Amino acid sequence: MPDLFSAPNSLEQLAISDGELAFAHEFYTAEQATDLFHELLNTTPWRQDPITVWGKTHLQPRLTAWYGDNNSSYEYSGLALDPFPWPPTLLSIKQAIEDLTQHRYNSVLLNLYRDQYDSVGWHSDDEPELGQSPVIASLSLGETRRFKLRHKNKPAQKPLTIALTNGSVLLMAGDLQRYWEHAVPKESRFHAARINLTFRSIFR
Repeated sequence: MPDLFSAPNSLEQLAISDGELAFAHEFYTAEQATDLFHELLNTTPWRQDPITVWGKTHLQPRLTAWYGDNNSSYEYSGLALDPFPWPPTLLSIKQAIEDLTQHRYNSVLLNLYRDQYDSVGWHSDDEPELGQSPVIASLSLGETRRFKLRHKNKPAQKPLTIALTNGSVLLMAGDLQRYWEHAVPKESRFHAARINLTFRSIFR
């Protein structure tokens, strides 16, 4: 088990209009991140749920698991999630992420991208229970995948692409969810598995 609190405490602010974005390339070392990847891969009760997007229902192109406090049920795309209780490893990661970002979180969505065909389409995390200006911290473990952002209202605004590397943390805050969409697209070449943890706060 890696020392979860030995990670560097630094976030680099990224230039973006209409929102806040920050990135830590190696919050966990490659060895720490790989150990966490294998532990979560083997101990998480992964599931593949149907979601409804634009009136059509299909299975999510990835596996997920939802953890959190007792009052942190979450709904998106017609899917209702009740949280699993926090296991010790996720609590330790949550504390480290809170120390890094100086925000508190009461829930986390785990996503398992099994290969290059797993993905998440264009969307914003703007459900009402996330509040008016959601703060979302995204930890990546395993294979590097492209994270793409595009502005909702300014077609001339240049899209952004960020390589989410093993052990990195991306922080989204401010008005980002209001004005931007993001996606992890399918890839044309082989990619091994990746686990993404998105820490957030549910408000009631």
